[in-house]
Amino acid sequence: MLQPFMNTQLLQNALAMPDAALFVIRLQNALAEERSKRLHFYEIIDENTKMEFINGEIVFHSPVMKRHNTASGWLYSLIRIFSAVTKQGFVGIEKILISLTRNDYEPDICYFTSEQSENFTPQQMKFPAPSWVVEVLSKSTAEIDRGIKFRDYAAHGIEEYWIIDPDNETIEQYRLIEGNDEYELLLKAKQGTIESFTLKGFVIPIRAVFDEQENLRALADLMRLGVKE
Repeated sequence: MLQPFMNTQLLQNALAMPDAALFVIRLQNALAEERSKRLHFYEIIDENTKMEFINGEIVFHSPVMKRHNTASGWLYSLIRIFSAVTKQGFVGIEKILISLTRNDYEPDICYFTSEQSENFTPQQMKFPAPSWVVEVLSKSTAEIDRGIKFRDYAAHGIEEYWIIDPDNETIEQYRLIEGNDEYELLLKAKQGTIESFTLKGFVIPIRAVFDEQENLRALADLMRLGVKE
């Protein structure tokens, strides 16, 4: 859900402009041209190329390094197994395209609640804003992940945002401030455990995202949970 417009200073600055009405017309024209580019993006996007539409531009992403792939893969396996055994929602990885009001992103991992995903179809290619997004940093994406995406995810009501730093082996967990369109940092750590508040009951050791043996132990624990269920 789109969050309320909270940047009152920006609005006041715009209203103070004597040519505010002309500015709005120019903005509307620019956005109309941008929508045309976005339609072209939908025509050329394919399953084999990681690409996003960000602020009017098509952004192509280079192949990721092994440590990036390892972290996202290990975390995805944990989230997917837990959501499956507890019958909670849908988890997407890499090529799931989420379409927001202006931009289209392919997050590394995203989670939709059961309520959000109950009407998804096998042929679906575009998805609404999820409840939880995970981005794994790389040199080419770090500025976007901490900048445009950070603001855009918050503005569209994505409740939980994790930023994984595979170089420093840390996880940052952000929560959307209720009634606002900004994130607050809940946790930044290398050790200990981390618990999602959108995927209820999902608690893992942070090291399970970066260490294979820790990951296997955590997966075994989740599988045992499935047997108990």
